[in-house]
Amino acid sequence: MFQYSMIQSVRHHARKLDRMLRDELIHMYQPLKYTPCFLHKYIEKLFKKTKRYKVVIQFDQNNCDLDNEMNNIHKITDRHFGCRFEKSLSTVGCCSAKLTPDAIVDVLDQCKHVKKVFADREVKALLDVATPTVGADDLVRNGTELTGKGVNVAVIDTGIYPHADLEGRIVGFVDFVDGQEEAYDDNGHGTHCAGDVAGDGAMSDGQYQAPAPKANVIGVKVLDKMGSGSLSTVMEGVQWCIEHQEEFNIDVISMSLGSPANSSYPTEDDDPMVQVVEAAWDAGMVVCVAAGNEGPDHQTIASPGISDKVITVGAMDDRGTADYEDDDIAEFSSRGPTIYNEVKPDVVAPGVDIISLRAPNSYFDKIQKAARVGEYYTTMSGTSMATPICAGVVALMLEYNPDWTPDEVKAQLMEHAEGFGDANTYGAGLIQVDRVVQDN
Repeated sequence: MFQYSMIQSVRHHARKLDRMLRDELIHMYQPLKYTPCFLHKYIEKLFKKTKRYKVVIQFDQNNCDLDNEMNNIHKITDRHFGCRFEKSLSTVGCCSAKLTPDAIVDVLDQCKHVKKVFADREVKALLDVATPTVGADDLVRNGTELTGKGVNVAVIDTGIYPHADLEGRIVGFVDFVDGQEEAYDDNGHGTHCAGDVAGDGAMSDGQYQAPAPKANVIGVKVLDKMGSGSLSTVMEGVQWCIEHQEEFNIDVISMSLGSPANSSYPTEDDDPMVQVVEAAWDAGMVVCVAAGNEGPDHQTIASPGISDKVITVGAMDDRGTADYEDDDIAEFSSRGPTIYNEVKPDVVAPGVDIISLRAPNSYFDKIQKAARVGEYYTTMSGTSMATPICAGVVALMLEYNPDWTPDEVKAQLMEHAEGFGDANTYGAGLIQVDRVVQDN
């Protein structure tokens, strides 16, 4: 097997290929086990020119002209049939492309400033009485009720259906899946998450009201009808938020999505998904991400939740009550430490049987009819729900003190959380926004 040219190339460039891509390239030779030896040379040549892999290419930004490197990738894709340069992800010094094995070898041989080539892995929505539980109902400080008014939250997900509970407050929408201009949600997950942030309960007489019922939301669709997407598309969505931060006044990003943490990266900072959310954090946006739904096992925190900067949110079961004395961690909520042995999650929020906005005729709405609550709402569980609830709480905090930096917001959330025990299960504890604004 080692005589095959692609195997030799993989071994030669092993440090510049992530493990998933290495495995995919080597797996290309599996069919040769069942074909006569005299055909191997011809089949290998065919595979190298016709098989295609979606990849993310990362450059060493400290030692290269990024535009020039992007142009080199363009030239290589133009030379190889069926290859395509797809997206520039310049915020973190990356681009995405669809390449044949021959083209991948050319990139590694000819582009000396390539740092790593990653498989463009799949990313999924993390789905498996909440507002009073986190101290966000009827919150009045300095004679003003905190509602999130004036704070804009980007929900990076499956889109947002224009629900009556969000009327007039979907202030932006961008679609990286189908390129549509009007807000929509063909899955339903993103609409529920948007409602978890900012639904005002208009169609329930205020019963199903989110923590920040007057905050604005921006829909960033990166996941398809089935709730799936790719690393590059999610990165593109975050990059869009960075590039349009001032235009849409984006203060908070909520991401209820992720993929298993990849141990082939030496540190979490080598993970391109972590790099892009940390770039958003450094740009001044508070980023809330889901811990994942792989509990109760430890070391199951998803990427980008493994980032040491962003706020990683686990899910609590509030047992349907407003007090937290009977609350406990949701069975499905991912536990730390991360695969890099760092303590996570940072905080927890309610994530079981959360009633929020329904997107009629969406995929979830059709397959989970029993989850409907009346005509306008539906129930979901997961760290997917806990994350936007935390983002809504952050919106209240930023309305109260717009000058808080992301680091200060995170510190305040953790300092005033209601502790429950093991930090790798509960983080600092259940978020309590009323304590935050009371002590400042």
